Amino acid sequence: MFDLKNKTALVTGGASGIGAAIATIFSGAGAKVWIADRDEANGKTMAEKIGGSFLSLDVASEADCSRAAQSIGALDVLANVAGIGHVGTLLNTNAADMDKLFAVNVRGIFNCCKVFVPAMLERKSGSVINMASIAGVIAVRERLAYTTTKFAVVGLTKALALDHSHTGVRFNCICPGRVETPFVLARLKEYPDPEKAYRDMASTQLNGRMAKPEEVAAAALYLAADASEMVTGSTLMLDGGWSAGK
Repeated sequence: MFDLKNKTALVTGGASGIGAAIATIFSGAGAKVWIADRDEANGKTMAEKIGGSFLSLDVASEADCSRAAQSIGALDVLANVAGIGHVGTLLNTNAADMDKLFAVNVRGIFNCCKVFVPAMLERKSGSVINMASIAGVIAVRERLAYTTTKFAVVGLTKALALDHSHTGVRFNCICPGRVETPFVLARLKEYPDPEKAYRDMASTQLNGRMAKPEEVAAAALYLAADASEMVTGSTLMLDGGWSAGK
């Protein structure tokens, strides 16, 4: 049911974490996978591991994205996973912080869609999966810039789906809560009591734990596959129930 044979997929931010898990599950489902990332060392390692291809890419660069489209050609699946975070309220978030997050988290998705979606529209087939966040649906404390950009990702996804309905191209986003990525696990080690820090961070999710990258990847596989043909413009929550009472 979740067969991606004879499909070509691009996963931005695929060198580690959620992106690497998505690239792995796409490859396992039969897709020809391109991993795009600024991290060349880990990106090349991941590509070799899954039998895919690697492309150095800064999604915030329009020129980089154009070169990527020329190198890769037409896609069946575009997974926009590349993103960055920032901790801060209005008082300790400056304009440069906001601009940096918008450049990657929002403009990066726009740039990739701009160069890859036209071919999908021409072929009348394709799935675009944008990585948003729980912070794209409800505000998260001390994440002003991050929350703002992820709300923009949800809006961008819905606008794309609305503008290009009846074309055969689908646009959806995934909104994870806290996920056990290498970045998060490394941050936990900085606390005096990492186990307590984990419990505190996971407590916002009703099931009391963080998601695994592989669980987010499973949701991406569903949205990439033909089995989800009726799904477009959706916001798939993968937050352990965090948003249930909001």
